[in-house]
Amino acid sequence: MTLPSWTLLAQSILSGLFAGALYGLLGLGLSLSWGMLRQINLAHFALAFLGAYLTYQLSTTYSADPLLTLLLIVPLFFAIGATVHLLLSRFRVSSFNSMLVTFGMTVMVEALLQWVWSADYRRLESHYSEYKLRLGQVYLPAPEMMTLGASVAIALGTWFVLQRTDIGKALRASAEDASIAAAFGVNQQAMALLLSGFNAALAGIAGVCIALGYTLAPSQIYTWIGVIFACVMLGGLGRPLGPLLAGVLIGVTEALTMAVASPSWAPLVSFALLMAVLLVRPGRI
Repeated sequence: MTLPSWTLLAQSILSGLFAGALYGLLGLGLSLSWGMLRQINLAHFALAFLGAYLTYQLSTTYSADPLLTLLLIVPLFFAIGATVHLLLSRFRVSSFNSMLVTFGMTVMVEALLQWVWSADYRRLESHYSEYKLRLGQVYLPAPEMMTLGASVAIALGTWFVLQRTDIGKALRASAEDASIAAAFGVNQQAMALLLSGFNAALAGIAGVCIALGYTLAPSQIYTWIGVIFACVMLGGLGRPLGPLLAGVLIGVTEALTMAVASPSWAPLVSFALLMAVLLVRPGRI
């Protein structure tokens, strides 16, 4: 086996870093939903791709800047997330059943995407793709750098809110012991709606990042589920920084595997890491 050049290895590490940042951004909403609301929301992935397609449509049809589409997508998805939580809590859907219900929502969203945009591949051609920062012999594309910046900023901001603000303390108290939190005046339903809306808004932001850097197809919703679940489990449930760190680890490891060995080996990386953690530290999750 011939080792690749140092330039290729460096570019692979950067590519893995950028991919891992997107993994972390996608995993953050799922981690908070699972860890703090006890809801395994598989519709999170469908919302991300719905956001990506909306960005594509608004940018190609109305010549809107992809970043400006966030002004529509973020509040819209916040409302969707809060509505989904209302439905799940209204019918007292358990954690396991929430996975089944939201999987059904995912299938419905996929069908909607195919109906509106067909199953053909779509690619957003934005002016951001023309900008690249050269660092020696490697390149840093603008869309990927924006994704990395957004993922780090959102993860740190979420950590700060949860750890240092009254809202964050109320959210953590509700997740830890809802009855005790309610006894101290915490409105659990309001906190849950706020967190659900925030998680859905994160999916919308991730969708804009996907539209900027990836080719779109409705069936790709399911290709992200495995690796994001691995990021969430490795990073820990309800931990804002965990999915980002785990995503970067998985992304870089996948990229190096593709560069050194073969692209066909890359999908094995995330689950191999997850199995290793579960075997060595079974109480980690």
